[in-house]
Amino acid sequence: MARPLVLGAVAYDPKVVTIWEGFAQWFDRHGLAFDYVLYSNYDAMVEALVARHLDVAWSSPLAWIRAERLSRAAGAAVSAVAMRDTDCDLTSVVVVGAGSDITEVADLRGRRVGVGAVDSPQATLIPLSHLQGLGLEPGRDFEVVGHEVGVGKHGDHVGGERDAARALVQGRVDAACMIDGNHLLFAHEGTLPAGSTRILTRTAPYDHCNVTVGSHAPEALVERFTELLLAMSYDDPEVRPLLDLEGLKAWRPGRTSGYRLLEAAVAEQGVYDDGGGLPEDGRR
Repeated sequence: MARPLVLGAVAYDPKVVTIWEGFAQWFDRHGLAFDYVLYSNYDAMVEALVARHLDVAWSSPLAWIRAERLSRAAGAAVSAVAMRDTDCDLTSVVVVGAGSDITEVADLRGRRVGVGAVDSPQATLIPLSHLQGLGLEPGRDFEVVGHEVGVGKHGDHVGGERDAARALVQGRVDAACMIDGNHLLFAHEGTLPAGSTRILTRTAPYDHCNVTVGSHAPEALVERFTELLLAMSYDDPEVRPLLDLEGLKAWRPGRTSGYRLLEAAVAEQGVYDDGGGLPEDGRR
C-alpha cells in the first residue's frame, strides 16, 4: 500500500469531517494516497506539522505565522502551496450603530469596542492593530470587550464575532470588529438588523487561510496533491458541494505576501515570540 500524504485540519465545525472525507475519496479516485487528522485547536496541529507527524496542514493565517516561526527556529521551513479564492484580499471593519454619535475613529476614545475571540485574526488581532495605527491604544484609550468562543480555533468558529455583533445591537458595546464578509452575513441572517450599522473604519487588505507544507514532506506527493487541488473544478458535480462547504469556487496557488498586517499585530499584542513560543499565560 502506498504511503499516503497526511494532512492536518482543525475541527471547528462538524462539516470539516464531511469536507475532508469527501476530498480524501476524490484524491483516492485520482490516484493520490491521502489521509487526514483532525485537531481540536491550531496550536496542536502546527506542533504536529513541525514535529513531522503531518506533511500538510490546512492553516489559519495565525497558524501559518506560528508554523513559519517554529520551523525556522528548528532549522526547517514551511511553504504555502494553495489557498482559496476567498482567502485573498479581505478586510476587517469596525462598525457602529447607524445612529451612533461616533463619527470618526477618535470618538472611540473612552468607549467599549467589542471583538471576537482573543486569537481571531479577523475580529480581534488585525482590527485592534489597525486602531492602534490610527492612534488609539487598545486597553488604554478604549476598553476591549472580548467574546471568547472557540478559543484555539483562531476565529474559524465565528461565534465570538457574532456575539460581538449582538453586543453592539444590544448596546453593551459602542463598536464591534468583524471581517467584511461577516458584516454582510450578519445583516443577511438578522444578527445585525438591516440598516442598523455603519462602517466606521476598514483595515487594509490581508489574506486568510493557506495549505501549509513542511519541507520534510515527500516532494512527489506534494506535487501531485497540489496539482489535483488546483485542478478541482466548480463545474464538477462531485466536488462542487465540498467546495461550497469549504467556501470557495477555485483553489489558487499559495502566497504569503498578505500576512504583513497579522505579523504586525502578533508582534504588538505578544501572541507568539520570535521562535513561535506561546506566552506564559497561554493562548490556546
